[in-house]
Amino acid sequence: MTGRRTADVAIIGAGVIGASIAWHLAQRGCTNVLVLDRGDAAGAGSTARATGGFRAQFGSEVNVRLSLLSREKLLRFTEETHGDAGFRQDGYLFIAGSEDELRILSEANTLQQLSGLVEARIIEESEVRRINPAIAETEMIGGVFCPTDGFLSPMGILRGYLDDASRMGVRTCFGEEIQQFEIDDGSRRIAGLTTNKGAISASIFVNAAGAWAADVARLAGIALPVVPLRRQVAVTAPTDLLPEAMPMTIFTVDGFHLRVRDGRVLLLLPQPPSAEPVMLRGKPFDADPDGRWLAEVVRLAAERIPRLANVPVRKQDGWSGLYEMTPDHHAILGLSEEGSNLFLANGSSGHGVMHSPAIGQILAEMILDGRSSFDARALRPSRFVEGKPNESPVLL
Repeated sequence: MTGRRTADVAIIGAGVIGASIAWHLAQRGCTNVLVLDRGDAAGAGSTARATGGFRAQFGSEVNVRLSLLSREKLLRFTEETHGDAGFRQDGYLFIAGSEDELRILSEANTLQQLSGLVEARIIEESEVRRINPAIAETEMIGGVFCPTDGFLSPMGILRGYLDDASRMGVRTCFGEEIQQFEIDDGSRRIAGLTTNKGAISASIFVNAAGAWAADVARLAGIALPVVPLRRQVAVTAPTDLLPEAMPMTIFTVDGFHLRVRDGRVLLLLPQPPSAEPVMLRGKPFDADPDGRWLAEVVRLAAERIPRLANVPVRKQDGWSGLYEMTPDHHAILGLSEEGSNLFLANGSSGHGVMHSPAIGQILAEMILDGRSSFDARALRPSRFVEGKPNESPVLL
């Protein structure tokens, strides 16, 4: 056990969002920051398990604007952090197989255009096939494509932020399990917390604990509407049948999507939420006990991308990760209503890595200035109690 440590800001969670918040604080001169994580090293939680997609094609204005802000920051990431975000603008291609699917994509595209994403466009079937000629000759009527969407390196972003923050004086401590908060009953202000390695005092606390955010909030007496959702990734054997620069290709009918990474094809198909408690301990396909999910993924891959019909899918190379889901699939950002000095950066609902540059800036501004230059009112923590969740079509 160590003696009591002190900081101006204590951030719980050293994933990509916690790291981004720490870096943005340090950039503003707030370097007495302590980042705590129960993992043994950077990326021990969900960040390293992300597939590395980036898009601005969303069905809500606030998510489009988050992506546009993140894109600006990713383009200058190396200049600012000396790290490598691995950002490549190879595009996102959504495919519509019915008039109803195309209508939903078109309505979202209209919103995207009004929100500043002017390069995203509706395309006909012939252009879908030109952009990705590997797609089968199955029924489709068109889709949407954004050439400035693409891919990034989750761990590259995490390391870039953490390493540069460390150079500026931020301290990151691993193997720290939060045990309890010290709370003033009258003001609900958090005076400190205790981990398995000792006590910590700080003026400001930030919950950036990802899929485990609700557990952390519960220790502070706060009910946070964030639940973990498992997502699984199937991986093919090495192949050169699809180009590395192929855009992320998404079939709107069921969310099946794929990309190429490091000479292999990553295959994903959303699963319905499980009633079983979700834990993440690095076991591949631990939510697919009978193999039916993997069999369906293999079938869809061969049916929709015929080039993959004879490419083996290696079960032992697959993995699972966790999304941190909110009821409206939008992040929760801002000062907690119940804790007067506890800020929340939670519930990005599968968009945390791609939005982490923007979230870090927004939270740092809220902490240091009392407000953000980005209008994040749609993401305020109180919206669920107010009965005003965000309403938008969910495009993955």
